[in-house]
Amino acid sequence: MSTPPASVSGLQSPFYSRGKIFAWTLFDFANTAYSVIIVTVIFSTYFTNMVAGGQQWLWGLTVSISMILAAAISPPLGAAADYSRNKKTFLLLFTITSIVCTALMFYVHTGMVLFGMVLFVIANIGFEGGIVFYDAFLPSITSRRSYGRVSGYGFAMGYLGALAVLFVVNLILPDSLDPSYIFYVRLSFVTAAAFFLVFSLPMFLWVPEPMTETKQQTAIIRSGFEQASRTLRALFVERRHPSLARFLIAFFIYNDAILTIIAFAAIFAKKMLHMSDRETIVFFAIVQTSAVVGSFLFGFVTDKIGPKKTITITLVIWFAITVGAYFVTTVSTFYIVALGAGTAIGSSQSASRSLMALLTPKEREAEFFGFYDGLCGKASAAVGPTVYGIIADLTNQRIAVLFISLFFLAGLVLLQGVSEPERKDTRSA
Repeated sequence: MSTPPASVSGLQSPFYSRGKIFAWTLFDFANTAYSVIIVTVIFSTYFTNMVAGGQQWLWGLTVSISMILAAAISPPLGAAADYSRNKKTFLLLFTITSIVCTALMFYVHTGMVLFGMVLFVIANIGFEGGIVFYDAFLPSITSRRSYGRVSGYGFAMGYLGALAVLFVVNLILPDSLDPSYIFYVRLSFVTAAAFFLVFSLPMFLWVPEPMTETKQQTAIIRSGFEQASRTLRALFVERRHPSLARFLIAFFIYNDAILTIIAFAAIFAKKMLHMSDRETIVFFAIVQTSAVVGSFLFGFVTDKIGPKKTITITLVIWFAITVGAYFVTTVSTFYIVALGAGTAIGSSQSASRSLMALLTPKEREAEFFGFYDGLCGKASAAVGPTVYGIIADLTNQRIAVLFISLFFLAGLVLLQGVSEPERKDTRSA
C-alpha cells in the first residue's frame, strides 16, 4: 500500500513529524558541544601545550589513531544495524562511551600523555561511530526533496549548541593568571559531557527506529563484516555505483582537509597569532554563528540547485580560506577568515550528507553511511592531521595550512565527475 505523497516542503506530510525532526536535530546540538570543546577549542590546545609539552605531532597522531579505529568499525557496525533494526541501540552505546570518557578528561594533568591519548581516542570513537547511526535516520524522518534543508537544520542546531557551550565555558573560565585557571579548563570537559548527555536524550525518547527489512539476528557482527566487504567490492571493484564511489573518494579528500582544520584551528590561533583563550573562544563563536546562518541558507540552496553544485561552491570558499590564512597576521583579519570558515563548514558537510542520501540505495542506509562516515569520512583524518602536525613542527603553521588547500582543490576536481540523481520522492510504505 502506497503512502500519500508528501507536500512540496516535505515537512507538512503527517508521515514526517516536525517533532521528530526537531528531536533528531537536538542530537546535533548535543554532540557539537563535544566536538567544539574537546576536538577544536579547549582540549586540543590543553593537550598540546600543557600535557604534551608543545609537540603538535602528538595531537595529530592522537586524532589520526582515533579516526582510523572509528573508520575500521563503522562499516560493519552500520551493516549490522541494518540487519538488526538496532540503529538506536548502537547510537546509545557509542554516545554513552563518548560522554563518560569526555568527563574523565577532567583527570588528565601535565605529563599524562598516554592517559590523555587513550581517553580522547575512545571518546572520539564513540562520537564518530555514533554519527554513522545518527545520519542513517535522515531518510526515515523526511522526504527526498527535503534532505537538504533538514540536514541543514541539523547542522545549524549543532552550531547553536556549540555557541551555547562556548558561552557557558566563557562564563566559568577565570582570567588566565588566576591560580585556579587550569582547574576550570579541565572543568570545561565535564561541561561538554553534560551538554552531550542532556540534549541527546530527545533523540532516544522521541525518534523511532526506522522500519527496515527484518533478517535473522544470528552472528550479527560477522554478517556486518561480510556485508561491508561486499559493499566495498560493489563500490570500488565491481563499480556498481560509479557516481557514489567517485563521490566517496572526493569526500575522503576534502573532508580530510576540513577535519584537519577543525583539529588545528585553535592551535594555529595560539601559536601564530598568540591569541588568548578568551580571544580563541570569541573566534569560534564567530565561526559557529556564521555556521548557523550558512547551514540554514545553504540548506535551501541545496534543495534549489542540488547538493553537488552547493558542495562545489563551498569547496571554492574553503580553498580561498586556506590560502588566505597563510597571509593572516592580525587577530582582526583572522576573525574575517572565521566568517568564511563558519559559512563553509556547515554548508559543505550538510550538502555532502544530502548528496550521500540521494546516492544511497534504499534499505542499505546504515551500511552505506558507514562507508560515508567511516571509511571515507573518518579514515580520511588518518592523513591530514598527522601530516599537518609534522609539517607544522618542521616548518610552521602557515606552510601546513597552505599544504591543506591542495586537498580542497583535488576534491573539487573529482566531484565534477559525479552524476547527481533526480530528487523526486519515491517513498512507499
